[in-house]
Amino acid sequence: MSHLPDLHQQYLQACQSLSQPENPFIAYMLQEADKHDKIRWTKGITLKIAGNNRLVPVQRVTDEDLQALVAVLQNTVFVTGLDLRYNVLTDDGAKHMAKFLQENSTLRYLNLMFNGIGTSGAELIARALQWNETLLHLRMTGNKIGNKGGMYFASMLQINSVLEKLDLGDCDLGTQSLIAIATVLTPHKSVKAINLDRPLLHSQAEETTVHIALMLKTNSSLVELHLRKHEMKKFGVERLCEALYENCSLRYLDLSCNKITRDDVKILGDLLKRNQTLQILDLNSNRIEDDGAVYLSEALALCNRTLQALAVASNNISSKGLIALSDSMKTNTELSYIYIWGNNFDEATCVAFSELIQSGRLKPHCTDVEPYEVDGHVHLAEVSHGLRKHYYWTPSWAKAEDKDANASLALGAVSEY
Repeated sequence: MSHLPDLHQQYLQACQSLSQPENPFIAYMLQEADKHDKIRWTKGITLKIAGNNRLVPVQRVTDEDLQALVAVLQNTVFVTGLDLRYNVLTDDGAKHMAKFLQENSTLRYLNLMFNGIGTSGAELIARALQWNETLLHLRMTGNKIGNKGGMYFASMLQINSVLEKLDLGDCDLGTQSLIAIATVLTPHKSVKAINLDRPLLHSQAEETTVHIALMLKTNSSLVELHLRKHEMKKFGVERLCEALYENCSLRYLDLSCNKITRDDVKILGDLLKRNQTLQILDLNSNRIEDDGAVYLSEALALCNRTLQALAVASNNISSKGLIALSDSMKTNTELSYIYIWGNNFDEATCVAFSELIQSGRLKPHCTDVEPYEVDGHVHLAEVSHGLRKHYYWTPSWAKAEDKDANASLALGAVSEY
């Protein structure tokens, strides 16, 4: 096996030709990549140059640094992923990235999460992706591209038929761009997962949820949908559930951090009695209370046999609702993951979940609580497990692909690249 090109040396040469100083952080990460020839030949590698790395000294990547880096990667066939999250890239850096995406034919995964890319940068990247035929997964999370930037991505999706996973969470999308994206996705065949978390909405009429629901009635490829912080209430939940009676593809629905109450969850409970597709339902940080938990438990105990993971943390549920959920797991053998921390535990609740864990019905790595005993009384402690605990960042002591903290990966709704 011949030796692959030395990325570090190429980077030094690129900096020299551009008359700019090298970034020691990039240089170090390229040196580390040079050590893995065998992996590069067989699988390709993802270069992880994340600006929030706490294990090595970091000098965050600038626009000028990116210009030198993409010059090195332009003809490097074994680099199939690039992680540039939490750096200081701006619209000028987006120019270099757009040029790279137009010319590169090997990159499958690109993470630009929480940089400083704005509307004009979003336009450049979106236009480059209209003709890119290889990128499968793009994270733009946290870049304030705004409503206009979202419109550029909607236009891109009209042409691009390769992209499978797009994350536009925390990007300040507006009503117009959300409706445009939903409209474009209606006949779309390639996008399997989309994140539209935390848009900036200035209306209580839930127009965007109506259009997303209309999209779900027709779309047959979308598997994963994140609608966190959409201020969704009963009207929006009704529209989504109406659509999901007809949808046969969606497996992961994230409605966390909305305004869903106990009465709204009754509608979801009725859906679960008939839906045979959903595998993951995230309702964290709503207000479903005891009655809502009981509605869900009735559907899970009597009818539903497809849901595998349910998250109801921080929902003001007390003993009645939590015990109902634990009882439903005794008859429902498909529900394997349940997350309940942040609710109101009494000793009866603690005993119920302790018995589920001790009997083996609920595996310790499939929930976010752990029982312990003090003076003969059972209590529950929090455990750092969840559906996607490492969505924003990964602690230095953990692995990004830890399936206990990121159970949605273990369930395989949409495989991470």
